[in-house]
Amino acid sequence: MKTKFFFFLLLCCSVITFAQKTITGKVKNSEGDAVPSASVTIEEKGKDAIIAYAITNSKGEYKVTFTSADSNVDLKIKAFNHKPVTQSVQNTTQNLDFTLSAEATEIEEIQLKTRLITKRGDTISYDIQSFDTKNDRTLADVLKRMPGIEVNKDGSILYQGQPLSKFYVNGKDLMEGGYGVVNNALPKDAVQKVEVLENHQPVKILQDKVPSDQAAINIKLKKQVTMTGRGEVGVGISDPAIWNVKLTPMFFGQKNQWVVNYKTNNTGETVENEGNMFAMGNRWEGRRSNASQNSWLGVERASVPNLPEKRYLMNNIHFLSANLLTTPFKNKEWELKANASYVNNAVERESYEETFFKKENFTEVSVRDNNLYTNKAKGELIFTKNAKQGFFKNVTSFNQFWNEDRAAISLQNSLDNALNKDSRQSLSSPTSSFQNSLSTIIPLKSKMLNVMSYISYQDDNQLLRVAPGNYVFYPEEISGPGNIPVVQNLFGDFATVTQDFGMKTLEANHSATMGFTKKFWTFTPEIGFNYTSNNLDSEILELANSASSQRREEFTNDLRFSRAVPYVGLGVNYKSEAWTVGIQLPVNYNMIRAEDAARMVDKSFNRTTFEPSGFVQYSFASFWKAAVSGNWNYNFAAIDDLYAGILMSRPTSFSAMNAANPLSETESKRVGSRLEYRNPLNNLFFNVNYSLSQTDRNLIADVNRGFGLGIISYIEQDNRTVTNSQSAEIGKYFPKFKSNLSLSFRNSASTSDNARGGQIFENKNSTQNLTFKLNNAYFSWMTLDYNFTTGWGKNRSSIGDSETDSFNHNLALTLYPVENHSVTLNWDQLNYSSGAQNFKNGFYDLTYQYAWTAKKIDFELKWLNIANKKVFERVFDDAFTYSFEQIRIRPSQVMVAVKFNFK
Repeated sequence: MKTKFFFFLLLCCSVITFAQKTITGKVKNSEGDAVPSASVTIEEKGKDAIIAYAITNSKGEYKVTFTSADSNVDLKIKAFNHKPVTQSVQNTTQNLDFTLSAEATEIEEIQLKTRLITKRGDTISYDIQSFDTKNDRTLADVLKRMPGIEVNKDGSILYQGQPLSKFYVNGKDLMEGGYGVVNNALPKDAVQKVEVLENHQPVKILQDKVPSDQAAINIKLKKQVTMTGRGEVGVGISDPAIWNVKLTPMFFGQKNQWVVNYKTNNTGETVENEGNMFAMGNRWEGRRSNASQNSWLGVERASVPNLPEKRYLMNNIHFLSANLLTTPFKNKEWELKANASYVNNAVERESYEETFFKKENFTEVSVRDNNLYTNKAKGELIFTKNAKQGFFKNVTSFNQFWNEDRAAISLQNSLDNALNKDSRQSLSSPTSSFQNSLSTIIPLKSKMLNVMSYISYQDDNQLLRVAPGNYVFYPEEISGPGNIPVVQNLFGDFATVTQDFGMKTLEANHSATMGFTKKFWTFTPEIGFNYTSNNLDSEILELANSASSQRREEFTNDLRFSRAVPYVGLGVNYKSEAWTVGIQLPVNYNMIRAEDAARMVDKSFNRTTFEPSGFVQYSFASFWKAAVSGNWNYNFAAIDDLYAGILMSRPTSFSAMNAANPLSETESKRVGSRLEYRNPLNNLFFNVNYSLSQTDRNLIADVNRGFGLGIISYIEQDNRTVTNSQSAEIGKYFPKFKSNLSLSFRNSASTSDNARGGQIFENKNSTQNLTFKLNNAYFSWMTLDYNFTTGWGKNRSSIGDSETDSFNHNLALTLYPVENHSVTLNWDQLNYSSGAQNFKNGFYDLTYQYAWTAKKIDFELKWLNIANKKVFERVFDDAFTYSFEQIRIRPSQVMVAVKFNFK
C-alpha cells in the first residue's frame, strides 16, 4: 500500500521534472510596435496537437510553459491582420522574439463565433449558449452539461469533484454559500457566461499573499441590472391531491441584490435543502456552518431507499426565504447582507424489514411507520468590507427548531413470541441557537493583523416517550464483569417510559494573527484560545422513580464538561506563478474536565499536541496541476463519551459509559495527492486522486445485541482503522456532436478493529463504484441525458463474509416531434443483489411540454410512476447482519403545471 503511494508521488515528480520548459519573448510588427492578443501555441512537430498556449499582453509579451518528450516542437503565432508564423524550436527553456509582417485578413462572410471554453490565468470561462438545449430553462440545467462541473438536485455544484468555496453573481456573494436557490431558479437566458475561478482567495488583502487551492464560480449576467426569476404552479391527481408551487423572483444590480423564494409541494421535492450552505469560504472570513440540533434521542425510523427523493418522499413542505445585499455607504467596499428563512415540513415513511443477526443467531422483523414534523427558522445579519486596504466581516445568526417525530412500531422476535411488541413513540425536540463570528484584517505598513472571534450558545431539549413501556428493556442487573453493561432478558411493566434530556452548549474561539510578507512568502504567527462547555441533564423518569434509592442514579445524568485549548501556531504560505504552498503548524494545549459526582465521574486531562496540516500545489504546462496535502490531528473525549447514567437514545438502544474507562483519545493521519488536467482548447478535464488515512483509538465500541435491544459499551482496547482510496474522473465535451461525456471510478479499501459481544476481531471492507454520464443534443429532434452507477463490495471478518452488488441508472430521453412541443421519458432503475437474492426496481415517467416561446411560458403534463409500483426492495449483507427491506414509495400520479420567467 505504501509502495503504491510512493510510486504515485514519484510519477507526479517525474511529470513535474519534464515540465520545466518555458519559452518567453515579445511579438512585434514590422514597425516595431507591440502586437497584443496574439495567440502563441506549442504543438507537436508536424501535427496540430496543441501542447500549451498563451496570449500576448498589451506589451506584446508572452510566456508559455509546456511538457514534451520530443527534442523539437512547433511554435505558432497568429494575430488578426498579420501573417501567421510557424517555427521549429528546441525543447528547452529560452527567450524568442518574433516580428510579424502585415497581411490583411479577408472575411468572406460575417460569422460571430465564440469559443466554448476559454482560459485566462486562473479563470476558465464557459459560453453558456454553447451548452444549452431546447428544454433547458435554468442555470442548473445548463451547468450539468459543462465538462468538469457536476450539479446535484439541491443545486450544489462540484468542480473537478470538489465543492466550491464561493458562488458569485456579477462578482457579488449575495447568497453567502446558500446558492442552491439561485442555481435552480436563475433563468439561463439571463446569463452571459460562467466563470470558474481556480485557486480563488476571496479576501482581497490576502490575494498574492495567502494562497488557496479552492475554486469559486462567478455567474456573469448579460445586463448589469437584471430583474428576473422563475416560477411554477402545478396541481395533480393522486390520493391525496398533489400540488407544486415555486416562486423565486430575483434582482441583481450594481448596488443592491435580492432574492425572495417561496416553495411548497407534496410531490416529494426537498426544496428546503436549496437553502443549505454549500460554500463556506475560507478560515480568514471567520467561522460559518449549517445550524443543526444535537440529536441525542430519536424514535425508530423507517428506512429510506437509494432513489431520487421524488420516488419515495411523502412530504408536505413550505419553504420561505429572503436574501438581501446592499451597499449602504458611498464607499462601495462596505456591504450589508440580511438572510432569513423558514421551513415547515411533514414527512410520512413506512418500511418492513427482516434482519438476521449472524452472531446471536436470531431474526428480528420490524414494521415502522413514521410521521416526522420539522419547523425551523433562521435569521442572519452580515456586515462586510472586503478591500485591498483591509477586511472586516461580522456574521450574527439565530436558529430555532420546533421538531416533533412520531412512530408506530411492530417488532417480532424469532426467539420468543412473548417478546413480540407493538409500541407508539414520540419525540419532542425544541432547540435554540445563537452564533456570532467576527474576523478583521488590519494593514500595519508591511504587516497585517487578523483578529477573529466566534461565540456560540445552543440549548437542546428532547423528550422521548414510548408506550407501552414493556417494549423497552428494564435493566435490573445492568452491570456485568468490569462494570460493562450487558443485556438481560427482563422487561418492565409500564404504561409509558419517558426519557428526558437537556443540554446547554457554550463555545468561544478567539485568535490573533500577524502577517509578514517578503517577496513570494507570507508568514502568519497566531495565538488563540478555544473553549467549550456542556451541561448535560437526563433522566428515564419511570425507571428512576420506580427504582430503589440506591439504583435511581443509574437512570439519570448530571454531567458538567469543559474543554479549554490555548494554542500557538505558524502559517507558512508561498505564492508564485507556478507554485502554491499553504502550511499550518499549530501547537495545542488540551485541558479537559468532566464531573458527575453521583455517578462517580471525576476526570481531568492535559495534553500538548502538534497538529500540522497543509498543501503544496504546482501548475505547469498551461493545463496541468499537481498537489499533495496532508494533516495530523488529535481528538479527545467529548461529552458523548463520558455520561455514566443509562440513556435511552432509542427505545431499542440503551447506552452508558463505564466511569472506570480512561478518556477517549483519537489520533488521525491523512495524506493525499491529486493530479488535474484542464484543457479548454479541446474541452477535456480529468483528475486523479489518492488518499491514505489512519485512525488510532484507545476505546472500542461493543454492542451486546439480543431480543430486539442493544446495549452499547466501550472497552479499553487500542484499535486502528486504515483506509486506502483512489479515484479518477475524466470529462470531455465534443462540440461536433454536442455531447458531454464523463467517466469516474472510485476504489476504497479499509481495515478496522471491531467488537461484538465482547469479541474483538478484524474487519476488512472494500467497495468499488463506476459512474458514467452522457448528455447529448446532437439531433434537433432529440436530447438524451443518461447516468449509470454500478457498485460492488466485499466484507471479510471472522464472524462472516459477504458480497453485495448494486446497479443504478437514470435515463431522460426528450423528443421534439413538432416545434415548441416535446415529450420526455424518464426511467430510473435500481437493482440489488447478494448471493442468490436479486431485486429489480424500475420506475417510469412520461412528460409532455408545450413552450410558448414569445411569453417564455411552459405548459406541462406529467405522468409519474406509470407502472404504479408500490414498494422498493433491497438486500444488505455485512459482517454482522443479513437484512431484507421493503419500503413504501409514492404511487402513480398525474400532474399539470405552468412554468414561467418573471421577466
